[in-house]
Amino acid sequence: MSLAQEDIQFIKDHVGIWLAEQSLGKPPAVYEIELRERMVRVEEELKHQRELIQTILVQMDKRFDAMERRFEALQAEMDKRFEAIDKRFEAVDKRFEAVDKRFEAVDKRFEELTRRIDRFMFWSFGLTVSVGALIVAALKLWP
Repeated sequence: MSLAQEDIQFIKDHVGIWLAEQSLGKPPAVYEIELRERMVRVEEELKHQRELIQTILVQMDKRFDAMERRFEALQAEMDKRFEAIDKRFEAVDKRFEAVDKRFEAVDKRFEELTRRIDRFMFWSFGLTVSVGALIVAALKLWP
């Protein structure tokens, strides 16, 4: 079965309408106006979304700046605390130096005491030997 020229022309004339009814082809004027209105609403919504995004970005920048200021303040406070701790450590170092000086003085005293005790022991031993020798000599010379 072949189609006549009239049938082909009829199909060509009506295929656009049939496709429009199925939303697959060129839409009729009413549908086209509705699509344009939808596109305008979508574009307006996109514009609104873009403005919201820009507002959010500005707010995020402000928040990041505020956070940066907070971090800088915290860093400055931590630096101050570390400086105070360094000063305390320096004070402790000075105390240790003073204690070291005291220990050195005590060491000198002990060395002096040891030297005196050594001298006393030497003289005591010498005196004991001398007295012992005198006693032995006196006993030998004694009739």
